[in-house]
Amino acid sequence: MENGDIPENANEHCPGPQSESAGKSDSCAGCPNQEVCATAPKGPDPDLVAIAERMSTVKHKILVLSGKGGVGKSTFSAQLSFALAGMDHQVGLMDIDICGPSIPKMLGLEGQEIHQSNFGWSPVYVEDNLGVMSIGFMLPNSDDAVIWRGPRKNGLIKQFLKDVNWGEIDYLVIDAPPGTSDEHISIVQYLLPTGIDGAIIVTTPQEVSLIDVRKEVSFCKKVGVPVLGVVENMSGLSQPLKDVKFMKLLTETGSSIDVTKDVISCLRENAPELLNVVACSEVFDSSAGGAERMCKEMGVPFLGKVPLDPQLCKAAEQGKSCFEDNKCSVSAPALKSIIQKVVPSTMKTE
Repeated sequence: MENGDIPENANEHCPGPQSESAGKSDSCAGCPNQEVCATAPKGPDPDLVAIAERMSTVKHKILVLSGKGGVGKSTFSAQLSFALAGMDHQVGLMDIDICGPSIPKMLGLEGQEIHQSNFGWSPVYVEDNLGVMSIGFMLPNSDDAVIWRGPRKNGLIKQFLKDVNWGEIDYLVIDAPPGTSDEHISIVQYLLPTGIDGAIIVTTPQEVSLIDVRKEVSFCKKVGVPVLGVVENMSGLSQPLKDVKFMKLLTETGSSIDVTKDVISCLRENAPELLNVVACSEVFDSSAGGAERMCKEMGVPFLGKVPLDPQLCKAAEQGKSCFEDNKCSVSAPALKSIIQKVVPSTMKTE
C-alpha cells in the first residue's frame, strides 16, 4: 500500500469531543485547528460505530506510554507482544508512533507491506498469532520522514482502528509516541467507548525522565485510562562478567588497549566461578528513589525494573524475542516477572 492511499483530509478537525449543542467542542479553546472547527461535522462521530465493531473482537487493549523518548518504550511493547504470543494468546501490535515507527524493525518485519482484502487492511504477521500494523509498512523508503500535522496523524490512527481486520484476538498492544499529544488524545477518544484495560508507562530511573512520567500519569487519570503500572527500564547495566569488555587505560596518552582476553584467561585459570557472576553498574542517577518512589507518591502500581542488557538491545535490533533462547539471561526474567503481573490485572476485566 502506498503512502498516498491515506486521505489528505483525514480527520481535519479538532480531536476533542464534539458538542451537539455548540458549534465547537469545549476543548477548542487554544486549539491549533480552530480555523477548520467551524466546518467540522457536528454531533457524534459516525466512525466510532465502525471502530466499536472492529474492537468488539478484541478482548483486551493495553496502551504502552512514556513521558519522553529514548526510554525503551517500543522495545518493551515488542517484547510484551512476543511474550503474550508465546503464552498462546492471539496478539495484535499497533504502532501509532507516526513520525518514528520503530516497531517493524523490532519485530523483524522491515520491507513488508500491508495488503487489502474485502475485510479491510490485513496486519503483517510475525507468527500465526502475532500481527502488526504500522505506518512503517506504508513508506516507500524506511528513511522517509513523515511530515504530517496532527489532523492527518489522527486520521491514520482512526483508519488503523476501523479498517484493520485483526480478527478474534486476546490482546491489542498499542505502542504510542512519547508525551501527551494528538495521538494520545485520539487513541483515547476512539478507544475509550470500547473499553481500555489500561496503560503501562515506561521510564528510566533518573529524575529528568520521571518529571515527564508524572505528567503521563496525570494524563491517564484525567482521561479515565487506568494505569496498570510503571516499568523502570535501563535500571542499571547488568551483564555476565564473561561478556564484559576490559580495557587498560594508558594515562600518558589517554587511549586504551583491550585486555579482555588476558583478564578472562586469568579468571578461567584462577577463579572460574567468577565467570558466572553478573557485573552491575548504575548508568542513571537513581538517588531520588527512581520510579518505585514516584509510584508510591502518585498511588500507581510499580511493576518492576528491567536492567540495561546488551543482549536485549541486540534482540531488538535483530527483531527477535528475548525469550527464545538464554542469551538475555539478565533482562528476560525481569520482563517475564513484569508481564506476569500485567496479565492477571487484565483478566479481571473479562
